[in-house]
Amino acid sequence: MTSPTDPPAPRDHAWWTRTADTLLRAPRAHATQRHALVHLPGPASANGRWSDGLEGFARTFLLAAFRLAGAGGADPDHLAEWYAEGLAAGADPDSPERWPRFDERNQAKVEAASIALALHETRPWIWDRLTPRTQEHVLTWLGHMVGDAMPGNNWIWFQAVTEAFARTAGGSWSPADLERTVELTDRWYTGDGWYSDGLSGGAHRNYDHYNGWAMHFYPLWFCRILGPDAPPGLLDRYRARLRRFLTDQAHLIGANGSPLIQGRSLTYRFAALAPVWTGALFDATPLEPGLTHRITDGMLGHFLDHGAVDGDGLLSLGWHHAFSRITQVYSGPASPYWASKGFAGLLLPPDHPVWTAPHAPLPVEQADFTRVLTAPGWTAVGTAADGVVRVVNHGSDHADPARLVSDDPVYARLAHSTHTSPEMPADPAGGPLDSTVTLVDADGRAAHRRPLERLRHTVTTGVSRSRAHWPADEEWDPFGGPDTDHRLGPWLTVASVLRGPVEIRLARADPAGPGDHDLPLTLRFGGWPLTGHDGGTARDEAPGAPAHAAVTGTGGLTSTVAGLRGLGRAAVTPSENTSPLGPRSAVPQLTTTGAVRLGVVHAAAVHLGGAPLDAAHLPTLAVTPAADGGPESDITLAWPDGTHDTLVLPAAPHPTEAR
Repeated sequence: MTSPTDPPAPRDHAWWTRTADTLLRAPRAHATQRHALVHLPGPASANGRWSDGLEGFARTFLLAAFRLAGAGGADPDHLAEWYAEGLAAGADPDSPERWPRFDERNQAKVEAASIALALHETRPWIWDRLTPRTQEHVLTWLGHMVGDAMPGNNWIWFQAVTEAFARTAGGSWSPADLERTVELTDRWYTGDGWYSDGLSGGAHRNYDHYNGWAMHFYPLWFCRILGPDAPPGLLDRYRARLRRFLTDQAHLIGANGSPLIQGRSLTYRFAALAPVWTGALFDATPLEPGLTHRITDGMLGHFLDHGAVDGDGLLSLGWHHAFSRITQVYSGPASPYWASKGFAGLLLPPDHPVWTAPHAPLPVEQADFTRVLTAPGWTAVGTAADGVVRVVNHGSDHADPARLVSDDPVYARLAHSTHTSPEMPADPAGGPLDSTVTLVDADGRAAHRRPLERLRHTVTTGVSRSRAHWPADEEWDPFGGPDTDHRLGPWLTVASVLRGPVEIRLARADPAGPGDHDLPLTLRFGGWPLTGHDGGTARDEAPGAPAHAAVTGTGGLTSTVAGLRGLGRAAVTPSENTSPLGPRSAVPQLTTTGAVRLGVVHAAAVHLGGAPLDAAHLPTLAVTPAADGGPESDITLAWPDGTHDTLVLPAAPHPTEAR
């Protein structure tokens, strides 16, 4: 039986400073002669080696800036001198080490923001000591951002932060650019501290760690850079939003220190601490100092203790150890150094209460909880006995709601957690398996979920619907490119009823066209994936014994799927090198014994916890047949403690209304 990880001993400002120094030394060995480009080893991103070299400079410069400013300029490793020489060489248009302009490499806009922020924080030790010629070159390079059309997501803040610094340093800036950034940010705010990172199809669908490490981080630094020139009331507006978000974020961290394993750019790792430190720096946190201390020590320690730094002292592309499939096309060897944001707390003085307070327990260490996150359509469930935080997702998927696209596992799964990762196979043509309800065709290919439609979201129940579809070429396209075509299938309406580590998962397939009744499709419920597994056990349904599949993984964590209605076949699917958490993983699953019966409710208990699933604690299930012969929809769960949950699976669109 697993138990929560022992909390780390409190670490002070000096320990974090030494850790920053260690992280900064290794990349310097890979710099060009005058340090303007840092070419870390590994395959180039889609942006190319030149852009990746700028990324290596800019992102490590941000870490150096927090370290220098936090130490009041104390500089035993001569960081100020080293990065000043890189600035001079990179910004000089005639230098062989010059940085790419924004029209040459779009990614340079991202790195410009890190450089601008770092220059602001180290102004007395670097900017003010640069020659006028170098200052002019830097401002000229940054100035190409003015008036540039930025993508409609967090990138608008790279422009705003860059122009804010330029404004304070005598460079070019545009009031229209800054006003547009503020206006779009307000448009993307969905309440309760949550931003959608831009809009998909005009809808708020894009929820992930960018809410914290970009959409909350940059606005407050924008106000910090501008100081009294910031628009009136803006600082207070952004503070209030961050305070609200941090209440939720504290509930999305496991006792093992891990943030939720969901969303893109996960290789940024402890950049997830950016909003936590920002809250403390800007008096914008509801968290007591001891809780901030616990979160920050725990998360940084989680990654350092699990091999995030490789044998050469470099942050690898991965989550724990190196794992290339967690990356995106824009990820290069230096991309992980966006984790530098996780050191922003060094700007707090060593005697600040955040550094001196003893650790306070995380929410999941205090008691079990169930928490509704309305904006993304998630319900978070934490259990103190094992320290696991789970999120069940019936509300968002990073997809245009009007277009069928292939599933991206970090967005489209029914559930995510702090202790498990979505499976990321090299060949995803077989379709999604873990944490899913899906239809499987005669060739063994599973249907995709995106886009999903949120139907109900309460503290204990979530309901969503999607149209089953298969990529026509069976090639996984996580971004749903314009050339992707799909075969269509029935509607799937899925519900989750939550109680501690158990989710009662219910689903019904409904025809979307007259031919759906004749399709040879099976319905499959996939459970939580676990690494370090024991091979698992699977038992098909027998008289008096429902189908049951289970896996025990690292630390004794167990993943179980137990049949409650209509799922008679059990299996455990093992795989290798599909998880960033370990080399071997496995997923328990249940399926129908034959073709799925349309209009009929199927159900299973899906469990993730530190102890095996106890069948005596499961509810009995009652489904009321539809009086008109239509699909089954009215469901009652009777729990052994005498409580009941009732829910309705709403009718799917009539076949003539199919998408």
